[in-house]
Amino acid sequence: MSEMEPEVRSYLAKILSSISMTLLWMLINTTIGIGLNYAFFDNKPSRANFIFYIWFLLSFALLVKYLYKKWKP
Repeated sequence: MSEMEPEVRSYLAKILSSISMTLLWMLINTTIGIGLNYAFFDNKPSRANFIFYIWFLLSFALLVKYLYKKWKP
C-alpha cells in the first residue's frame, strides 16, 4: 500500500480542521441559543438575549478569521 502524498495529507488536514471547528462552533451556539433558550424573545429582548447575540456575532467573526488564516495562500 502506498503512502499518501504530503500535499494531499496537508490539504485533507485543512479540510478536516475547518469542518470540525465549524461544527464545534455550531454545536456551542445551538446549545446555548436553542437549548438554553437565549435565542428566543419572550415578550421583549432581555439582557441574556443581547449577551447571546453579541457572543454569537463575536464568535462568528473569530471563526471567519480562523478559517481565513487557515486557508490563506
